[in-house]
Amino acid sequence: MSQGGLGLSSLPRSPQRNDRWRAGIATNTMKSFVMRNVGEVAVLDKRVPEPGPNDAVVRTTTAMICSSDVHTVRGAIPVAPDVTLGHEAVGTVHALGSAVEGLAEGERVAVGGVTPCFQCEFCQRGLSSQCGGEMMGGARFTVRRDGSLAEYFLVNNAQANLAPIPEALSDHQALYATDMLSTGFVAAEHAELDFGQTVAVFAQGAVGLSATIGCRLRGAGFVIAVESRPERQELARHFGADVIVDHTRCDPVERVLELTDGQGVDAAIEALGTPATWEATFRVTKPGGHISNVGYHGEVPEPLRIPLEPFGYGMSDKHVHAGLNRGGRERLRRIFRLMQHGRVDPTPMTTHAFGFDEVERAFRMMEARADGIIKPLIHFGG
Repeated sequence: MSQGGLGLSSLPRSPQRNDRWRAGIATNTMKSFVMRNVGEVAVLDKRVPEPGPNDAVVRTTTAMICSSDVHTVRGAIPVAPDVTLGHEAVGTVHALGSAVEGLAEGERVAVGGVTPCFQCEFCQRGLSSQCGGEMMGGARFTVRRDGSLAEYFLVNNAQANLAPIPEALSDHQALYATDMLSTGFVAAEHAELDFGQTVAVFAQGAVGLSATIGCRLRGAGFVIAVESRPERQELARHFGADVIVDHTRCDPVERVLELTDGQGVDAAIEALGTPATWEATFRVTKPGGHISNVGYHGEVPEPLRIPLEPFGYGMSDKHVHAGLNRGGRERLRRIFRLMQHGRVDPTPMTTHAFGFDEVERAFRMMEARADGIIKPLIHFGG
């Protein structure tokens, strides 16, 4: 493990860092990790947000950097200059809006990476990530307002989106419920697996690994993980993959078909966001099977192709479902319960830990996929 690794998960807070934090509180300013322009990031001073009647402000204690933050900085997701990055964070309630009930200042809380209103027609139809009828409308952090890679962050519709963290769980564990597990579980839910069925998961980054976990929890009988990086292959086995297919050593489609006696899998999950993996999911899925996409395809600005023959020229009875983290307090509680009772421990995905004063270094490592990084933990001072 690198110098930034989990051996430093309890990073010491220097007196200088705590002094800076206290000075910020006195002036109502905070440090925020922002995207200045495409390709450019920085730590800037911003005002500590104030809650509206239905909102809350959370003081951040621990956060993570997501590959979506990398996509954003590369220009794949259009955002305003100097917007704060991040959507995976936990902390303590700093301030509550006048209409928020059931929460208390100082309480340890988590918030989903997607924060729907839970009042609109789309939310009430169960499409919370498409809140307001906007594509990915529930994804407010960074996309529509400041994200959570800051010393404080605002949570809209706090009563529906904030979940108290059980005493038995660490901040580190709770963080995984905010996005990675929730999104990976969406992939498994959309695969609609029955007990004992077969599934192929393309890519074993944090979301793909979470999808592998989700497939096991839903009773998959045979899980094939497609991944080339040794450290990710090892984690895929740890989380329940039965066979690893290294796409740099063989044709992954041919290998998956071989492993399923030529029939193909009942479901295939795309967790990377490339045209090659997208097409492969159609080629390995049997007629009547499910294709579940959670990979973000915005970095290749061309239409995705569907290979016609394995799609039955449009008549294969294959189901295609794309999804995103659903957000919400109840979903967070359910994922917490899985961790509380030993069904899953996602923390082996965390490969590095940093203080917030090293957040840009952590981001650049994620961007370059340096040193085997999968998920970096960011500790805040104060």
